[in-house]
Amino acid sequence: MSGAHARGRTRGKGGAAPVGAGSERPAGTSGARSARTRGERPAKAGGARPGLANEITASLVVFLVALPLCIGVAVASGVPAELGIISGVIGGLVVGAVRGSTLQVSGPAAGLAALVAETVLEHGLAMLGVIVLFSGILQIVLGVVRLGRMFQAISLAVVQGMLAGIGLPLMFSQAYPMADARAPGTPVENMAGIPGLFADILTDPQAMIATLLGVATIVLSFLWKKVPGPAKRIPAALVAVGVGIMVAALPGVDVKTLQVGNLLASVRVPGAEEFAGVADAAVITSILTFTVIASAESLFTAAAVDRMHSGPRTRYNTELIAQGAGNTVAGILGALPITAVVARSSANVQAGARTRISRTLHGLWLLAFALLLPQVLALIPISVLAGVLVHSGWKLFAPEEFPKMWRQDRGEFVVMTVTTLVIVATALLEGVLIGLAAGIVLAALRMSRTVIRQHVEEDTAKVVMAGNATFLRLPQVIEALEGAAASGRPRIRLDLTGVTHLDHACRSQVEEFTAQQRGSGLRVELLMPGPAKADVPVTTGPAPRPAPAPGPDAEWFYLDTGRLAGGDRADPSDIHAESYRPVTSR
Repeated sequence: MSGAHARGRTRGKGGAAPVGAGSERPAGTSGARSARTRGERPAKAGGARPGLANEITASLVVFLVALPLCIGVAVASGVPAELGIISGVIGGLVVGAVRGSTLQVSGPAAGLAALVAETVLEHGLAMLGVIVLFSGILQIVLGVVRLGRMFQAISLAVVQGMLAGIGLPLMFSQAYPMADARAPGTPVENMAGIPGLFADILTDPQAMIATLLGVATIVLSFLWKKVPGPAKRIPAALVAVGVGIMVAALPGVDVKTLQVGNLLASVRVPGAEEFAGVADAAVITSILTFTVIASAESLFTAAAVDRMHSGPRTRYNTELIAQGAGNTVAGILGALPITAVVARSSANVQAGARTRISRTLHGLWLLAFALLLPQVLALIPISVLAGVLVHSGWKLFAPEEFPKMWRQDRGEFVVMTVTTLVIVATALLEGVLIGLAAGIVLAALRMSRTVIRQHVEEDTAKVVMAGNATFLRLPQVIEALEGAAASGRPRIRLDLTGVTHLDHACRSQVEEFTAQQRGSGLRVELLMPGPAKADVPVTTGPAPRPAPAPGPDAEWFYLDTGRLAGGDRADPSDIHAESYRPVTSR
């Protein structure tokens, strides 16, 4: 059976290439950058023009991050590992060449691994290409009709929660291949298995060596930028790979390394029989599912990547067309579906890339190494590549962002935390959708700020409302109305003139209450928000006689916006209930 596999000793826990999808969040990129409009020039570090050497260096870093992801995602999807590399090549050479997103990098993603495995199990590997092909065509159609923009409406807290939700499972999943072991499966299972992994490492000398290589890679990734002189311009990942190759070549060291089979022999072009299967309802469902998830993951990732740099913003519709073109080609070759991958994209940003050259070149390196230098890939220890991804996961998780968000906005902190936890417990798409729902609920609660004041004066029970009265505050409104009715006064005054927004639910409740109380014999005065309306229709005849002046016993009410009940000064940025005070006419 052709495929990439770990070369080395066999310890009962089959070796696995690093598996996972994640991203890094470069330091200092926690907030939203100032968005640039289309047509602005890319940001240049230090004001200098981006050089080709810088793009080549960045592409090598992305290549080192993409290689284990391509192999690992393929293994996790239950298909030959070469198909993962083919998808990675397409993500670089096809998607990377289109001017949709400058720094976002595409390829096979772990977010679709479970869906791919289920599809292959149900329809077979040959049918996978047809499903991916039609998903790509549908993505192109969605981009042409300009539906990509709708994915820009995403909260910053959701984006940060998404990054953290990808980074945390990535670290735990890569801890296993860093010790030449196989991860148990789901993120929760991976976390629960860490104590057992440590016990195995302590009892196996070769696992200890592999782990030390991975730990050294992580430390090197954090500290390499502090190295003085021009040496720090060399990517830390490249240095770690070089050190790992030398250690793996030492006598007595038997750590697992990569090995890639025949790339061209893995191409599976769908035939007439597979295309005939498109009429199956289950296949159509799979096509729609792949389209929605792949599009959402790619464009949500674009929103995250745009916050990592100050260069040109993503052209969402163009990027969706680019993703569709990549999946169309991947489907023709029978490869894995393609989405934007945050791990590669953030590595690209952090490596200093400024143009599309770096993401395109990374696909070329994948193709060249897989075709021409598979023996070089076979020298790279898996634990070193896993260490690179653990570092990426930590930068993405960014634990310092949580207390920072808590200090800035506790409501957004809840949204961020919920998004992270749901992604860890379920999957990326579910977590983002629930995070978006939590953000919408938070926004609705904050917009629906209703202040209600109740008091009784002589024979009148008064209810004064101000703010935004929506269905979310309906229980408070009902409680206030019932309290006025229970006061036993013969007259009820409902003053809603301070309400800036009154939705249908609250308006209906107030009107129904008014009708019921009037039906029971009470006098109810209802002052609704909005401009005053004349009781008599306007006519073209003589001007109506002016209304008589109020008598000496008339009761006037005026709006006091200066103070709240209790004497505190009103906050001009918030809307509170105004107090109404009776004044005897003079």
